Amino acid sequence: MPRVIKHPELRREDILDHAQALFVTQGYDRASLNDVIASAGISKGAFYHYFPSKEALLEALADRFARQALAGVQGIVDDPGLGPLGRLNGLLSQSRQAKIETAAEAWALFETMFRQENLVLFHRINLAASASFSPLLVKIIRQGVEDGTFRTFDPEGVADIVMQFGLATHDVVAKAIAGGSDADMEIAIEVLEKRVRLYEIALDRILGLPDGSIRIGEPGYIRTVMTARRKADKAG
Repeated sequence: MPRVIKHPELRREDILDHAQALFVTQGYDRASLNDVIASAGISKGAFYHYFPSKEALLEALADRFARQALAGVQGIVDDPGLGPLGRLNGLLSQSRQAKIETAAEAWALFETMFRQENLVLFHRINLAASASFSPLLVKIIRQGVEDGTFRTFDPEGVADIVMQFGLATHDVVAKAIAGGSDADMEIAIEVLEKRVRLYEIALDRILGLPDGSIRIGEPGYIRTVMTARRKADKAG
């Protein structure tokens, strides 16, 4: 059989596809780099040309998830029929929906990030997501400041705060995963639901809005995302 020559970007995406399939079915820790290389049908040298490590592979998958989510919200950001508040809530709503739809797969890929020894990896992956979404948040917030919807002297700082919300909940999620019991999960869900309400109020105050203007969560959202992996495991 003649060797198939692929464009470098197509080859890179192909490797990511094979890695994602293996990590979802076997788990990130159990699927080795050799498994990925064999599945993709490439040499070790070809693999290392694109990815220097297994962690870099996971980072690239996280970046791809972020870019796919970004494509889903671009229409909301550019919608001339929405004001800045509508765009911000639309962005948050679309982000919630994307997390719900991909929750089981995302847990299978990224659950390992919540182990204490992988804290650096967790931060690196969140930086990748922040790099994608922060510019959109800044754009919306600036528009709101210009038309008087929002009151803040630092749109970039507000965007940073929004992106920090996910980092701030790391320990809560990590404890639930480490505990492993239904009781641990229920405690985590309760804490996270309260934390989301707190973040909504904080963001309202930071932007000079009445309480209840910003919606980061919705009824049942936290529970759906947090329990998606277990439900998928039971169904499998």
